[in-house]
Amino acid sequence: MSTYNTQDGTQIYYKDWGKGKPVLFSHGWPLDADMWDSQLNFLAENGYRVIAFDRRGFGRSEQPWEGYNYDTFASDINDLINHLDLQDVTLVGFSMGGGDVSRYVGRYGSARVRGLVLLGAVTPAFGQASGFAGGVDGSVFDGIRDGLRKDRAQFISDFATPFYGLNAGQTVSEGVLAQTLNIALLASLKGTIDCVTAFETTDFRGDLAKVDVPTLVIHGDNDQVVPFETTGKLAAQQIKGAALKVYENAPHGFAVTHQDRLNQDLLAFLQTL
Repeated sequence: MSTYNTQDGTQIYYKDWGKGKPVLFSHGWPLDADMWDSQLNFLAENGYRVIAFDRRGFGRSEQPWEGYNYDTFASDINDLINHLDLQDVTLVGFSMGGGDVSRYVGRYGSARVRGLVLLGAVTPAFGQASGFAGGVDGSVFDGIRDGLRKDRAQFISDFATPFYGLNAGQTVSEGVLAQTLNIALLASLKGTIDCVTAFETTDFRGDLAKVDVPTLVIHGDNDQVVPFETTGKLAAQQIKGAALKVYENAPHGFAVTHQDRLNQDLLAFLQTL
């Protein structure tokens, strides 16, 4: 397997497919790089080099006891970019992964970055922060942590309904549901729980203020997990010159439910860079 070691010695797994301008993908919670396979294959077939990694604690990466915070996640991305010596890379982050790539730009700048894509992302803030009272109430995150500790397998299985909008007219295959659960159960329970705290408490407004590359924000307006009005809508307003695409009635997991549309929108954006 392709792996690299981070600053603290954690071994991280990654995929590196195709040739051309590089595009680096950061996955959502509680998934891993496999969530991107459709996008990776499509873009590689269209002349791009695509890289996706399993966040520390998830998938095929090592499971350290500590380090589940956004400064460390950004450092891990920086280590991967340096490991592969990527230049003019477009960063794509979904859900909590949108925080990863935003914090990367906030901490390390855009010298190696050509573009940024935020998909259903937790930016500018997901939970309630100072001066950001519109965030999701802390009791929601408490419930997630409690559910994971009590019965992670059933909690993740139930979570698929709002994640994919199965209660709002969307459909996905039994295979997708099985894969989602299988991926989630590969992860460290500690990492899965700690990441909930990370995306509840991290404020990305300072990171978004530093974004100075072309940016595309895509969000579903029926996202029951990361509400559009307090995340994607505001992120697009806060990033200078950002383009916003709103998928009507799309759920959080629109990389699956709106797979073809997303693939085409990503390709179109990349072709403008």
